[in-house]
Amino acid sequence: MMNEAAPVRPRAILLLCAVVAIIEGFDLQAAGVAAPRLAPALGLTPGQLGLFFSAATFGLIFGALAGGRIADLYGRKAGLVISLTLFGLFSILTAFAYSFETLFAARFLTGVGLGGALPNLVAIAAESSGPERRASAVSTMYAGMPAGGAVAAMVSMAGLHGDWHTIFIVGGAAPLLVVPLLLAFLPRLRVAPDHAGEQGAGRALGVLFGGGNGARTLLLWAGFFFSLLVLYLLLNWLPALLVSRGLTPGEAGAVQIALNLAGALASLAAGRAMDRSDRPATVAIAFAALLAALAYLGLMPASVGFAIAGGAFVGAAIIAVQAILYGLAPTFYPAALRGTGVGAAVAAGRLGSVAGPLLAGVLVAGGRSPVQVLMALIPIALAGGIATFLLVRMPRVEEIGGR
Repeated sequence: MMNEAAPVRPRAILLLCAVVAIIEGFDLQAAGVAAPRLAPALGLTPGQLGLFFSAATFGLIFGALAGGRIADLYGRKAGLVISLTLFGLFSILTAFAYSFETLFAARFLTGVGLGGALPNLVAIAAESSGPERRASAVSTMYAGMPAGGAVAAMVSMAGLHGDWHTIFIVGGAAPLLVVPLLLAFLPRLRVAPDHAGEQGAGRALGVLFGGGNGARTLLLWAGFFFSLLVLYLLLNWLPALLVSRGLTPGEAGAVQIALNLAGALASLAAGRAMDRSDRPATVAIAFAALLAALAYLGLMPASVGFAIAGGAFVGAAIIAVQAILYGLAPTFYPAALRGTGVGAAVAAGRLGSVAGPLLAGVLVAGGRSPVQVLMALIPIALAGGIATFLLVRMPRVEEIGGR
């Protein structure tokens, strides 16, 4: 809940949140950009490189849970500043890693900071606007994530990142430079004092699962898990799948840029649709588009034009789905425990982001073709769509007397 003594500047708040989201999106793809030069420099085996990629994702799970609790106990602003400082410092330390062990530890702790920031960003964006514009506010913030990913892909394609150290130094310096701006301009956002005594673990579990909330929470977790499984499989494996079908690495990189840029635009559109249109219909359209996009990617001719169109199509659909879920998450929990609820949902989704690349690896190792890998995602996306459609038909907290 926003401190009434603090000035309310919704546009300035959203701008700061979007900048932080861009930085997060950039850093999430920094490992992939650095990997071709990092692996030979440190003598990493393929197994160690895979663990390096997974380190930040595992950190994100723990960070999302911790960041959500910090947001509720000590305020959104404090939670965001702590998370950004952590992820900035350890991203810079990643650049000075001298062994696999130090690299893994630094990247894991970077992920903890990244994960902690997201529930705070969602809560801040949701609470900076009234209920009638909440989805638009959250989707505006979330659009920064794919935009940051597009910047990372462009840096990689243009070869602007120098040696592998540079991208981690830049990715770590950026959040540290933003922290003073947050301290100076972000209003102090906190929960109401009369709820401070109710925020123990038992209270949190009660809000997540008690009083009929269990179905909402489980459906929200399922929506996040299945959609992030699809998203991270595509982010990690789509370039390799396209190259195996005859595209060059540069052309595959262009597809990734199209995916991210279309996703950023679709995030904005999805938030507006959720605020202004029939919500179940918006969810149904978004997931139907995702199913169609996956089928298109699997069946399209192996040419760069069709691939870029397919990347844009699937990027718009999957990021729209993500924007919808992030917009829905804060509406199902009261303000005093909104950070905890959103953090738990983000953590559930991050389990999907771990499972997605692993699933693709198993399928490819088992001899599945790129078409078969992409088609295997269709029932997974459908499961996420069913969970989200059921969820969006349930009453939100402002409709059942919460805040």
